[in-house]
Formats: sequence, C-alpha cells, structure tokens
Amino acid sequence: MPNRETVHRVCPFCEATCGLSIEVEGDAIVSVRGDKEDPFSRGFLCPKAYGLKELHHDPDRLRRPVRRTASGWEEISWEEAYREIGERIGRIRREHGNDAVGFYTGNPVVHDLGALLYRPLLERALGTRNSFNSSAIDTLPKIVQTGLMFGRPFPLGVPVPDIDRTDYLLVIGANPVVSHGSLMTMPDAPGRLKAVRARGGKLVVVDPRRTETARIADEHVFIRPGGDAAFLFGMLHALFEEDRVDLGAASGLVNGLDEVRGVVEGFAPEAVAEFSGVPAETTRRLAREIAAAESAACYGRLGTCVQEFGTLASWGCDLVNVLTGNLDRPGGVMFTTPAAPVDAALPQSKGYEIGRWHSRVSGQPEVDGKVPSSTMAEEMLTPGPGQVRAMLLLMTNPVCSAANSRQLDEAFAQLEFLVAVDFYINETTRHAHVILPTPAPSEHAGYEVGLYLLSVRNVAKWSWPAVEPGEGVPDSWQVLSRLGAELMGLRGMSEQEVDDLVLGQYVAGSLAALQERWPGLTAGEVTARLESRVGPERLVELLLRVGPYGDGFGRVPDGLTLAKLREAPSGLDLGPLQPRLPEVLNTTSGKVELAPKTMTGDVARLRARMEERAGEMVLIGRRELRYSNSFMHNLPALVKGPEKCTLHISPLDAERIGLDTGQVARVFSRVGHVEARVEVTDDLMPGVVSLPHGWGHGVSGTRMRVANDHPGVNANVLTDDRAYDVASGTAVLMGTPVKVTPAGE
Repeated sequence: MPNRETVHRVCPFCEATCGLSIEVEGDAIVSVRGDKEDPFSRGFLCPKAYGLKELHHDPDRLRRPVRRTASGWEEISWEEAYREIGERIGRIRREHGNDAVGFYTGNPVVHDLGALLYRPLLERALGTRNSFNSSAIDTLPKIVQTGLMFGRPFPLGVPVPDIDRTDYLLVIGANPVVSHGSLMTMPDAPGRLKAVRARGGKLVVVDPRRTETARIADEHVFIRPGGDAAFLFGMLHALFEEDRVDLGAASGLVNGLDEVRGVVEGFAPEAVAEFSGVPAETTRRLAREIAAAESAACYGRLGTCVQEFGTLASWGCDLVNVLTGNLDRPGGVMFTTPAAPVDAALPQSKGYEIGRWHSRVSGQPEVDGKVPSSTMAEEMLTPGPGQVRAMLLLMTNPVCSAANSRQLDEAFAQLEFLVAVDFYINETTRHAHVILPTPAPSEHAGYEVGLYLLSVRNVAKWSWPAVEPGEGVPDSWQVLSRLGAELMGLRGMSEQEVDDLVLGQYVAGSLAALQERWPGLTAGEVTARLESRVGPERLVELLLRVGPYGDGFGRVPDGLTLAKLREAPSGLDLGPLQPRLPEVLNTTSGKVELAPKTMTGDVARLRARMEERAGEMVLIGRRELRYSNSFMHNLPALVKGPEKCTLHISPLDAERIGLDTGQVARVFSRVGHVEARVEVTDDLMPGVVSLPHGWGHGVSGTRMRVANDHPGVNANVLTDDRAYDVASGTAVLMGTPVKVTPAGE
C-alpha cells in the first residue's frame, strides 16, 4: 500500500494563488485543503480548489493525442501527431503564407509555467500577424491604457490596490469577493475587503448589480452598463472644479494635466447623471471622499473593460488615482516588486506603441504583436489574401467565451486544419483535426510568473506536482518546444538543443536589462552556474537569481535562489508593496502620460453616445464563485446544487414583461437568441438583465459528460462581434442591447 504524503502548491483555478496542502497516495489525490502555513493565503480556500482532485481523475480528460476521422476520434502517437501538424501547417504556409495560420491562447496558460514561458517560441515559429489576443476578451483596454500611460507592456505597468493598508476602496465594475481580485492577485478577498472596514476604512461598490462584494460594502451605487467612463469623468470634473487635485508622489512626474482638465470640462456630474444613472450629488460626494481619505484606491475590472468605452473607463480609474495623490503611495495603488521579473528577458526599449498594423478585415489595432479576438471569426470567414485557413489553439474554448459564438463556431468548422493543445474535447476543440493534451495542473510543477506581477503583497512560492503524469506523457513546455521545432524545420534537433536556444533568448534579454544591478555578469557565467539543466525550472531559476531579491549568481550570498525557494514549501513573504514609480516608468518622456491620444481621441465618441437616448434593455455577464473557465463545469463538485445559469431580472422589468421566477424567457439580440430560466431579484437595476458566462454545453461532438448534463445557455450567442471598444478593439460583452419576452411569444 503506497504511503500517504502531503504536497504543497498554489491553486491553479483563479488569480488568487491560494496555497494548497494536497494529500496523495501513489497516483491518487486523496484530499485538498488550504495551506495554513502559506504566508499569503493563511489557509483560505474557495470551492474551486476541490476541483483539482476531480480534474486529475476525470475520465473525460485526454491523456494521449487524438485525431478526428470520418468514424470518430482515434488515438495516435505523439510522433505521428507532431509529424502531421508540421506537414499540414507547412503546406498551408507554403501555399498561402505565414498569415494563413492563426494562433490563439486562453487564460489557463497563465497557470501553466511551461506553456507561459515557451509560448513565445511557438509564436516565433509561426511568424504570423494573425496571433489573436485572448486578453481582448476581458483585459485589452487595461493593457492599452496602462501601456500608454506608464510605457510598459502588460502586466508590468499595472498598479494594484494596496488593499491591506488602504483607508478607502472604490470598486467599479468588479466583484473581487467572487473573482478573488482579477488583476489584483490576493487570496481571501472577502477577509481583506472586510478588513478595510474593520480598521475604520470605507468600501464603496459601483455596479449595475448588487454583487457579492456590494453586499459586504458600506455603500452600493447602481450604474448603467457603459456609463462608467462618464461617471469617472464626472468625478474628475468635480476634483478640478473644487480644487481637490493633488498629485502626491506623481508630482513632477506627469505630462498632460491640462489636457485632462480640458477633456473632463464637459462632463460635470449633472451632465452625466442621466447617462450613467448615478445622481450628480453621489458622484460629487464620492469624489470628495476619495480625495479626502488618508489613502485610497480606485479599482475597476471586468465591467470597466468589456464595454463600449472600456479603454476610457480604465483610463478614468487611474486618472482618479493619480489626481487624488494615490498613485505609488502606501494604501493607494502601487507596483509589485516581483521576485522573478520576466520583463528582464523582454526586448528593452522606451515607450509603448499600439496599432503598428491593423487586422485585414475590420482594421482593428495590433497590441503587443497581436490583434483583438473580436476579429478572429471574420479573418477566418472572409476570403482573400491573408485569410486564416488554419488555427492553433492553446488551452482555450472561444466558442463559449468570445463574442458572437455561433459565428465563431461556423468559422472553426470550415477551417482546413485546426490544432488544439487541450485536455478536453469541448465546444471548440470538437472541430480540431488533432488535439495534443497537456498534463492536468496537479501533474506539473509551477511558479506564478505572471500573477506575482500583480500581487497585493510581494510573495514567492514554488508549486510541486502533486502526482506524476503517466509514463510517456510530455509536459506542456515539451509539447510547445517540439511544435516550435517542427514549425521551424528543426525536427532533427534534440530537446536539449532546442531548450538551449530558448534559454539563450532569456539570458540575453536578462543581461541587457540588468547590467546595472549585476555588473560583470556574463552570459557564460549564467549558463554555467544554473543548477537546472532543462525546461522552465531553469528559466525560473535564472529570473529569481537576477531579480531584486536574487543572489546574482553568488554576488549576494543570502539572496534568493530556486533552491532556497523550494526549501520553503509554503512560500516566502517578501514584504509589502514599496513606492517605485520612477523605476517603473518607461515612457519616452520618463513621465506618466496622462493624456495619450488613443484615449483623448475617443472622448468625442462618448460625448456622441451621451446625446442618444437608447431605451432598450441591456445584457451583462455574471461570474460565479465555483467557476472561472468553462472546463470547470465538467467537475461534479463544482456544478452540484441549484441551477446557476439563470437569467437575472429586476422585479420592475419582470412585472412589465410578464415574467416570474422559474419561468423561461427568450432573450434576443442582433446576432441570436437564447432561452433561459428566470430568477427575479432586487440585486439587478431596472433595464438590465444578466446571464453568467462560460455555459452552453450539450453540443454534439463534445466529450464532457458532466458539463453536458448541466448545459446552461451560452450568453455569447447574444454578444455582438460588431460592437466593440474602438480604442482597443475589445468586443462588448457587458451592455449588449437585448429584447426579453416570455418563451412562448
């Protein structure tokens, strides 16, 4: 009988990075508990973590490559899969060029160390301009806004609330009690939010729905979807008008203050009240409160991004932070000092630029070398030079997650060749010709390179694999490395030789960026002294040792190394956030650019929308505590209980339409319609209905039995690929105009 042992790692199911203690016997996970010794999460755990056990044992999860045939799916060898992918993609590229192959990745990549660090190799191997930005589903406005203001690629220039020290937290279009702090990595969000109030501070939530966060807040303010930018500009107007602007730590480090004053001149709280739905006196009072607080943070997330004015709303949040003196001060919004600064391995240049090229069909701007996901279907369906004829998908299910999902479904179905790196046959991958599965999260080691860049406290933790993958199952980094070699014509190179090329890129970038910190450090010394010999562990060791807490390869004997981190199974607390604005700024001017043209040029569109008097109802999304990705609907522990995929509607609208709880309603938009069971609730403001995201299972050809037994409806059948935030190209997922009727009509 195998011995029972405890393995420590980070939960891979959301951004909170909660510490887990996993009991294992042989290759079986026995239990999953919160790690009470973890200095960041202190034993906190949400229900999602229990899915780790079920995902590991799920019989629907793929363990070997499969190929779709006329008679169904058949298992094939890894060598056969790599060879077929290389030959078929190679043929399409020879006939139609590199841009005929698209590439799209999903957010589970952020938790997979191998996929995250080796994805650039695959991108270089493909050499396509049709690399679609999966962050465009929910983050692209923030990427654009912070990049242009602070001069750094995402997420290196994103300031996060210093929530453990703030006296006033204004939350707009976010629900951290459920999301656990998207773009604000923090375990135990409910506890941290309640602590703001417990120490005498104030928590205010502005949202079209009385969310789980609003229920524990001091105050909840309803706002109309899409009205966030106008509301924030109203606050800024009040700050200027009442002479409450104080730049604090940013004094002398900003450009464009007068331009911002001019932009918000026409957005007096009284002028925006009808459009935003927020009374003018409330807007003015909140502006006074946040300006007067000892410390404060304005935090906006999904609701501020996935709307018609996402970039303007994201901009407004950080303008409020800057103009109230809360940028880069304890208790305000600050920049994390990560132990493994992945930016060290990026090309070093001043400034940040978008729109270096535009998508072929609708002309959406390039951001970070990718075009928005809102363009994906049209690039596949529109004939002509540059049409996407093949796609490579990495850990994603856009048919459930992206706008106008029926159009996307049609687009994937007609591709000449589709490759998916995924462990499920889901609503999207059912169209694949070849699927390459990666190990379950419980089966590989990890370090949260991306999420620790957004942490509300400086921490570091190594995640050990709870169980080993089956014999002959490659890790995700090996899959991507081999695919990259195939597509670059390097089939004859060994895994070690390919990995040495990857290491060389990281070493070269790191040395160029860190010569000032580690003078005399050479590429030869780094390569020779790395203890790990191959794979992502070697890259993490490099980043840790040249990072701000690192040993500099012996130059600081007590400094951090991967070996020392592994000796702390529950992780290391590296201290609270520290002021570091001058160090972070990477604009060509060396200052915070308060008024980039991308944003100021889009204000006229907001003014024009405010002149309209639209009377239709609008649809918003909704996140549930147990899910962050659609694959989690296949885990029994997470879908048990009452039906979650219901249409929320206010009592006023329900009475007007003739609906009651338990009835079925039909919801129409420009692009489609769905039917969903109704739940009447006071939590929703009149004129707004809500459906949760990620559902719409029960589709023929999928292999997810639990999810198919709990299908729900796909809200993205209703979202419109033609409705987008012009500044970034992000599809509008919050605020889709809809008509609601009883199902029989």
